[in-house]
Amino acid sequence: MKNSRIALSLVAVLALAGCGASSSAADKEPVKNGEDKSPLAEYMGDGFISNSGGPMMATRAIGGPNESSEEQLAKQRKIEESTAACMKSAGFDYVVVPPEQEKKGKFDEAFNLPPDKFAEQYGYGVSTIDWGKPDDAQNNDPNAKIRKALSPNAQKAYDKALNGQLAISGNGSGGVISMQPADGKGKPTDMGCRGKAAEEVYGKAEDHQADFAKFDSLFKDLDALRKRFEADQRVIDATAAWADCLADAGHSGFKKLEDPRSSISEKLDKLTGAKKDGGPTSAGGDGKGNVTVFQAPSLDKVPAAQLADLRKEEIELAKADQGCKKKVYDEPAKKAQYELEKEFVAANKTQLGAYRDSVSER
Repeated sequence: MKNSRIALSLVAVLALAGCGASSSAADKEPVKNGEDKSPLAEYMGDGFISNSGGPMMATRAIGGPNESSEEQLAKQRKIEESTAACMKSAGFDYVVVPPEQEKKGKFDEAFNLPPDKFAEQYGYGVSTIDWGKPDDAQNNDPNAKIRKALSPNAQKAYDKALNGQLAISGNGSGGVISMQPADGKGKPTDMGCRGKAAEEVYGKAEDHQADFAKFDSLFKDLDALRKRFEADQRVIDATAAWADCLADAGHSGFKKLEDPRSSISEKLDKLTGAKKDGGPTSAGGDGKGNVTVFQAPSLDKVPAAQLADLRKEEIELAKADQGCKKKVYDEPAKKAQYELEKEFVAANKTQLGAYRDSVSER
Protein backbone atom coordinates (compact mmCIF):
# COMPACT_ATOMS: atom_id res chain seq x y z
CA MET A 1 0.00 0.00 0.00
CA LYS A 2 1.32 3.40 -0.96
CA ASN A 3 3.10 5.09 1.96
CA SER A 4 1.88 2.34 4.30
CA ARG A 5 5.21 2.11 6.06
CA ILE A 6 5.35 5.86 6.70
CA ALA A 7 1.74 5.90 7.80
CA LEU A 8 2.25 3.00 10.16
CA SER A 9 5.33 4.60 11.70
CA LEU A 10 3.45 7.87 12.13
CA VAL A 11 0.45 6.21 13.78
CA ALA A 12 2.77 4.41 16.15
CA VAL A 13 4.67 7.59 16.97
CA LEU A 14 1.58 9.66 17.64
CA ALA A 15 -0.22 6.94 19.56
CA LEU A 16 2.72 6.05 21.78
CA ALA A 17 3.56 9.68 22.40
CA GLY A 18 -0.01 10.56 23.31
CA CYS A 19 -0.28 13.24 20.63
CA GLY A 20 -3.34 11.90 18.87
CA ALA A 21 -5.27 15.05 19.74
CA SER A 22 -3.23 17.03 17.26
CA SER A 23 -4.42 15.02 14.30
CA SER A 24 -7.38 12.87 15.22
CA ALA A 25 -10.00 15.46 14.36
CA ALA A 26 -8.32 16.20 11.07
CA ASP A 27 -8.46 12.55 10.10
CA LYS A 28 -12.18 12.19 10.71
CA GLU A 29 -14.86 12.02 8.09
CA PRO A 30 -18.50 12.98 8.53
CA VAL A 31 -20.74 10.12 9.65
CA LYS A 32 -22.20 8.34 6.64
CA ASN A 33 -25.95 7.79 6.44
CA GLY A 34 -26.93 4.13 6.29
CA GLU A 35 -23.30 3.05 6.47
CA ASP A 36 -22.94 -0.71 6.25
CA LYS A 37 -20.04 -3.09 6.37
CA SER A 38 -18.48 -4.23 3.14
CA PRO A 39 -17.23 -7.83 2.66
CA LEU A 40 -13.70 -6.77 3.65
CA ALA A 41 -14.69 -4.88 6.78
CA GLU A 42 -15.29 -8.14 8.67
CA TYR A 43 -11.59 -8.93 8.35
CA MET A 44 -9.98 -5.50 8.41
CA GLY A 45 -11.77 -4.30 11.55
CA ASP A 46 -12.69 -0.79 12.61
CA GLY A 47 -9.63 0.65 10.87
CA PHE A 48 -11.01 -0.35 7.48
CA ILE A 49 -12.76 2.45 5.61
CA SER A 50 -15.34 1.26 3.14
CA ASN A 51 -17.31 3.76 1.10
CA SER A 52 -18.24 4.68 -2.44
CA GLY A 53 -14.73 5.95 -3.02
CA GLY A 54 -13.49 2.38 -3.10
CA PRO A 55 -11.74 0.09 -0.63
CA MET A 56 -9.26 1.84 1.62
CA MET A 57 -7.44 0.78 4.75
CA ALA A 58 -6.38 2.78 7.78
CA THR A 59 -3.97 0.46 9.57
CA ARG A 60 -4.09 0.45 13.35
CA ALA A 61 -0.72 0.34 15.06
CA ILE A 62 -2.01 -0.48 18.53
CA GLY A 63 -5.11 -1.90 20.10
CA GLY A 64 -7.58 -4.34 18.58
CA PRO A 65 -11.02 -4.05 16.99
CA ASN A 66 -12.54 -6.62 19.33
CA GLU A 67 -11.88 -4.71 22.53
CA SER A 68 -14.86 -3.38 24.43
CA SER A 69 -15.11 0.28 25.27
CA GLU A 70 -14.39 -0.50 28.91
CA GLU A 71 -11.23 -2.41 27.98
CA GLN A 72 -10.01 0.53 25.95
CA LEU A 73 -10.80 2.97 28.77
CA ALA A 74 -8.98 0.77 31.28
CA LYS A 75 -5.85 0.82 29.12
CA GLN A 76 -6.04 4.58 28.75
CA ARG A 77 -6.39 4.97 32.52
CA LYS A 78 -3.32 2.81 33.06
CA ILE A 79 -1.33 4.92 30.61
CA GLU A 80 -2.35 8.12 32.41
CA GLU A 81 -1.40 6.71 35.80
CA SER A 82 1.96 5.41 34.59
CA THR A 83 2.68 8.73 32.87
CA ALA A 84 1.97 10.64 36.11
CA ALA A 85 4.27 8.36 38.13
CA CYS A 86 7.03 8.71 35.55
CA MET A 87 6.72 12.52 35.43
CA LYS A 88 6.81 12.69 39.22
CA SER A 89 10.10 10.77 39.17
CA ALA A 90 11.38 13.30 36.65
CA GLY A 91 10.44 16.15 38.99
CA PHE A 92 7.30 17.41 37.24
CA ASP A 93 3.64 17.58 38.13
CA TYR A 94 1.24 15.69 35.91
CA VAL A 95 -2.48 15.40 36.54
CA VAL A 96 -4.15 12.09 35.74
CA VAL A 97 -7.13 12.79 33.50
CA PRO A 98 -9.49 9.77 33.38
CA PRO A 99 -10.48 9.21 29.74
CA GLU A 100 -14.18 9.25 30.55
CA GLN A 101 -13.76 12.76 31.98
CA GLU A 102 -12.05 14.20 28.93
CA LYS A 103 -14.08 16.98 27.38
CA LYS A 104 -15.09 16.74 23.76
CA GLY A 105 -13.30 19.04 21.37
CA LYS A 106 -15.00 21.58 19.15
CA PHE A 107 -14.64 19.29 16.13
CA ASP A 108 -16.57 16.31 17.52
CA GLU A 109 -20.02 17.71 16.96
CA ALA A 110 -19.20 18.75 13.42
CA PHE A 111 -17.88 15.35 12.41
CA ASN A 112 -20.89 13.56 13.82
CA LEU A 113 -22.97 15.17 11.09
CA PRO A 114 -23.91 13.14 7.99
CA PRO A 115 -21.94 14.15 4.86
CA ASP A 116 -24.67 16.30 3.33
CA LYS A 117 -25.27 18.27 6.53
CA PHE A 118 -21.52 18.62 7.06
CA ALA A 119 -21.13 19.99 3.53
CA GLU A 120 -23.91 22.52 4.13
CA GLN A 121 -22.15 23.92 7.20
CA TYR A 122 -18.45 23.21 6.69
CA GLY A 123 -17.90 22.24 3.06
CA TYR A 124 -14.91 19.91 3.27
CA GLY A 125 -13.69 21.32 6.58
CA VAL A 126 -10.62 22.81 4.89
CA SER A 127 -10.98 26.58 5.21
CA THR A 128 -14.13 26.53 7.35
CA ILE A 129 -12.42 25.06 10.43
CA ASP A 130 -9.29 26.63 11.88
CA TRP A 131 -7.24 23.50 12.48
CA GLY A 132 -4.27 25.55 13.63
CA LYS A 133 -5.99 26.63 16.85
CA PRO A 134 -6.27 24.37 19.90
CA ASP A 135 -9.74 23.00 20.48
CA ASP A 136 -11.77 23.16 23.70
CA ALA A 137 -10.35 19.89 25.00
CA GLN A 138 -6.77 21.15 24.66
CA ASN A 139 -7.62 24.51 26.24
CA ASN A 140 -9.09 22.76 29.29
CA ASP A 141 -6.26 20.28 29.69
CA PRO A 142 -4.86 20.71 33.25
CA ASN A 143 -1.43 19.53 32.13
CA ALA A 144 -1.31 22.18 29.42
CA LYS A 145 -1.92 24.74 32.16
CA ILE A 146 0.87 23.24 34.28
CA ARG A 147 3.27 23.46 31.34
CA LYS A 148 2.23 27.02 30.48
CA ALA A 149 3.12 28.20 34.01
CA LEU A 150 6.74 27.05 33.59
CA SER A 151 9.63 29.11 32.30
CA PRO A 152 10.71 28.55 28.66
CA ASN A 153 13.65 26.38 29.72
CA ALA A 154 11.50 24.41 32.14
CA GLN A 155 8.93 23.87 29.39
CA LYS A 156 11.61 22.30 27.20
CA ALA A 157 12.61 20.00 30.05
CA TYR A 158 8.96 19.17 30.69
CA ASP A 159 8.42 18.33 27.01
CA LYS A 160 11.50 16.12 26.92
CA ALA A 161 10.40 14.25 30.03
CA LEU A 162 6.87 13.80 28.71
CA ASN A 163 7.49 13.14 25.01
CA GLY A 164 11.16 12.20 24.71
CA GLN A 165 12.40 12.68 21.17
CA LEU A 166 8.99 13.70 19.91
CA ALA A 167 9.57 17.41 19.35
CA ILE A 168 6.60 19.73 18.87
CA SER A 169 6.93 23.27 17.59
CA GLY A 170 4.69 25.90 16.08
CA ASN A 171 4.42 29.65 15.83
CA GLY A 172 0.98 30.22 14.35
CA SER A 173 2.15 29.81 10.77
CA GLY A 174 2.15 26.04 10.95
CA GLY A 175 3.51 23.54 13.43
CA VAL A 176 5.87 20.63 13.05
CA ILE A 177 5.92 17.38 14.98
CA SER A 178 9.08 15.46 14.24
CA MET A 179 10.58 12.20 15.40
CA GLN A 180 14.23 11.44 14.85
CA PRO A 181 16.00 8.28 16.03
CA ALA A 182 18.96 9.00 18.31
CA ASP A 183 21.08 6.10 17.13
CA GLY A 184 20.75 6.81 13.41
CA LYS A 185 19.42 3.32 12.74
CA GLY A 186 15.75 4.14 12.49
CA LYS A 187 14.81 3.09 16.04
CA PRO A 188 13.66 5.79 18.45
CA THR A 189 15.36 5.35 21.81
CA ASP A 190 13.47 7.82 23.97
CA MET A 191 9.69 8.19 23.79
CA GLY A 192 9.40 9.96 27.13
CA CYS A 193 7.00 9.15 29.93
CA ARG A 194 4.02 8.87 27.61
CA GLY A 195 5.84 6.49 25.33
CA LYS A 196 7.04 4.32 28.20
CA ALA A 197 3.54 4.18 29.65
CA ALA A 198 2.03 3.25 26.27
CA GLU A 199 4.63 0.54 25.75
CA GLU A 200 3.70 -0.99 29.09
CA VAL A 201 0.13 -1.35 27.87
CA TYR A 202 0.44 -1.96 24.13
CA GLY A 203 3.99 -3.15 23.61
CA LYS A 204 6.73 -1.52 21.56
CA ALA A 205 5.93 0.26 18.31
CA GLU A 206 8.72 -1.53 16.45
CA ASP A 207 7.22 -4.86 17.47
CA HIS A 208 3.89 -3.85 16.00
CA GLN A 209 5.64 -2.78 12.81
CA ALA A 210 7.29 -6.20 12.64
CA ASP A 211 3.88 -7.81 13.09
CA PHE A 212 2.44 -5.80 10.24
CA ALA A 213 5.44 -6.58 8.04
CA LYS A 214 4.20 -10.17 7.91
CA PHE A 215 1.22 -8.91 5.96
CA ASP A 216 3.11 -6.85 3.38
CA SER A 217 1.90 -9.13 0.60
CA LEU A 218 -1.71 -8.70 1.77
CA PHE A 219 -1.31 -4.91 1.76
CA LYS A 220 0.07 -5.08 -1.79
CA ASP A 221 -2.88 -7.21 -2.84
CA LEU A 222 -5.25 -4.69 -1.25
CA ASP A 223 -3.56 -1.92 -3.21
CA ALA A 224 -4.01 -3.97 -6.36
CA LEU A 225 -7.69 -4.35 -5.43
CA ARG A 226 -8.00 -0.57 -5.15
CA LYS A 227 -6.50 -0.20 -8.63
CA ARG A 228 -8.93 -2.82 -9.98
CA PHE A 229 -11.78 -0.80 -8.51
CA GLU A 230 -10.53 2.41 -10.12
CA ALA A 231 -10.15 0.65 -13.48
CA ASP A 232 -13.60 -0.95 -13.36
CA GLN A 233 -15.71 0.37 -16.25
CA ARG A 234 -18.69 0.91 -13.96
CA VAL A 235 -16.58 3.18 -11.75
CA ILE A 236 -15.06 4.99 -14.74
CA ASP A 237 -18.55 5.67 -16.15
CA ALA A 238 -19.86 6.77 -12.74
CA THR A 239 -16.91 9.11 -12.27
CA ALA A 240 -17.51 10.66 -15.69
CA ALA A 241 -21.19 11.12 -14.85
CA TRP A 242 -20.22 12.75 -11.54
CA ALA A 243 -17.86 15.17 -13.35
CA ASP A 244 -20.58 16.07 -15.87
CA CYS A 245 -23.04 16.62 -13.03
CA LEU A 246 -20.61 18.98 -11.28
CA ALA A 247 -20.01 20.86 -14.54
CA ASP A 248 -23.76 21.28 -15.02
CA ALA A 249 -23.87 22.73 -11.50
CA GLY A 250 -21.24 25.31 -12.46
CA HIS A 251 -18.14 23.50 -11.22
CA SER A 252 -16.22 22.24 -14.25
CA GLY A 253 -12.71 20.87 -14.66
CA PHE A 254 -12.79 18.08 -12.07
CA LYS A 255 -11.86 14.57 -13.18
CA LYS A 256 -11.15 12.69 -9.94
CA LEU A 257 -13.25 12.50 -6.79
CA GLU A 258 -10.51 14.07 -4.70
CA ASP A 259 -10.04 17.02 -7.07
CA PRO A 260 -12.70 19.37 -5.61
CA ARG A 261 -11.36 19.16 -2.08
CA SER A 262 -7.77 19.43 -3.32
CA SER A 263 -8.63 22.59 -5.23
CA ILE A 264 -9.82 24.23 -2.00
CA SER A 265 -6.72 23.06 -0.14
CA GLU A 266 -4.47 24.54 -2.80
CA LYS A 267 -6.25 27.89 -2.64
CA LEU A 268 -5.99 27.95 1.14
CA ASP A 269 -2.28 27.09 0.92
CA LYS A 270 -1.74 30.16 -1.25
CA LEU A 271 -3.51 32.35 1.30
CA THR A 272 -1.58 30.97 4.28
CA GLY A 273 1.76 30.41 2.56
CA ALA A 274 1.70 26.74 3.54
CA LYS A 275 4.19 24.53 1.73
CA LYS A 276 2.46 21.24 2.37
CA ASP A 277 -0.75 20.01 0.75
CA GLY A 278 -2.95 17.16 1.89
CA GLY A 279 -5.43 18.73 4.26
CA PRO A 280 -5.19 19.71 7.90
CA THR A 281 -2.07 17.62 8.45
CA SER A 282 0.34 15.80 6.17
CA ALA A 283 3.06 13.33 6.95
CA GLY A 284 6.42 12.49 5.47
CA GLY A 285 9.32 10.15 6.16
CA ASP A 286 12.85 9.78 4.87
CA GLY A 287 13.16 6.00 5.11
CA LYS A 288 15.55 6.26 8.05
CA GLY A 289 13.00 6.43 10.83
CA ASN A 290 12.54 10.18 10.71
CA VAL A 291 8.83 11.04 10.62
CA THR A 292 7.46 14.56 10.40
CA VAL A 293 3.89 15.84 10.60
CA PHE A 294 3.25 19.28 9.17
CA GLN A 295 0.36 20.83 11.03
CA ALA A 296 -2.04 23.36 9.59
CA PRO A 297 -1.29 27.04 10.12
CA SER A 298 -3.75 29.26 11.93
CA LEU A 299 -6.08 31.29 9.72
CA ASP A 300 -5.76 34.44 11.86
CA LYS A 301 -3.41 36.12 9.38
CA VAL A 302 -5.53 35.41 6.30
CA PRO A 303 -7.42 38.55 5.11
CA ALA A 304 -11.00 38.20 6.33
CA ALA A 305 -12.60 39.05 2.98
CA GLN A 306 -10.51 36.49 1.08
CA LEU A 307 -11.16 33.83 3.68
CA ALA A 308 -14.90 34.51 3.58
CA ASP A 309 -14.91 34.18 -0.22
CA LEU A 310 -13.02 30.89 -0.07
CA ARG A 311 -15.32 29.50 2.60
CA LYS A 312 -18.38 30.37 0.50
CA GLU A 313 -16.80 28.72 -2.53
CA GLU A 314 -15.87 25.64 -0.51
CA ILE A 315 -19.38 25.12 0.89
CA GLU A 316 -21.05 25.56 -2.49
CA LEU A 317 -18.61 23.17 -4.14
CA ALA A 318 -18.94 20.55 -1.40
CA LYS A 319 -22.74 20.68 -1.53
CA ALA A 320 -22.72 20.16 -5.29
CA ASP A 321 -20.10 17.41 -4.91
CA GLN A 322 -22.19 15.51 -2.36
CA GLY A 323 -25.32 15.91 -4.44
CA CYS A 324 -23.71 14.60 -7.60
CA LYS A 325 -22.14 11.64 -5.82
CA LYS A 326 -25.50 10.66 -4.41
CA LYS A 327 -27.22 11.15 -7.75
CA VAL A 328 -24.93 9.33 -10.19
CA TYR A 329 -21.87 7.85 -8.47
CA ASP A 330 -22.52 6.15 -5.14
CA GLU A 331 -24.81 3.31 -6.22
CA PRO A 332 -22.81 1.95 -9.20
CA ALA A 333 -19.50 2.44 -7.40
CA LYS A 334 -20.70 0.59 -4.31
CA LYS A 335 -22.00 -2.28 -6.42
CA ALA A 336 -18.63 -2.62 -8.15
CA GLN A 337 -16.73 -2.34 -4.88
CA TYR A 338 -18.73 -5.00 -3.08
CA GLU A 339 -18.47 -7.44 -5.98
CA LEU A 340 -14.70 -7.00 -6.18
CA GLU A 341 -14.30 -7.30 -2.42
CA LYS A 342 -16.40 -10.47 -2.33
CA GLU A 343 -14.10 -12.04 -4.92
CA PHE A 344 -11.03 -10.83 -3.00
CA VAL A 345 -12.27 -12.32 0.28
CA ALA A 346 -12.94 -15.67 -1.36
CA ALA A 347 -9.42 -15.77 -2.80
CA ASN A 348 -7.61 -14.50 0.32
CA LYS A 349 -9.71 -15.80 3.20
CA THR A 350 -6.86 -17.53 5.03
CA GLN A 351 -4.53 -14.53 5.02
CA LEU A 352 -7.36 -12.14 5.88
CA GLY A 353 -8.32 -14.34 8.82
CA ALA A 354 -4.72 -14.38 10.03
CA TYR A 355 -4.59 -10.59 9.84
CA ARG A 356 -7.85 -10.23 11.77
CA ASP A 357 -6.62 -12.64 14.47
CA SER A 358 -3.29 -10.82 14.73
CA VAL A 359 -4.92 -7.42 15.22
CA SER A 360 -7.47 -8.71 17.73
CA GLU A 361 -4.71 -10.17 19.93
CA ARG A 362 -3.04 -6.80 20.47
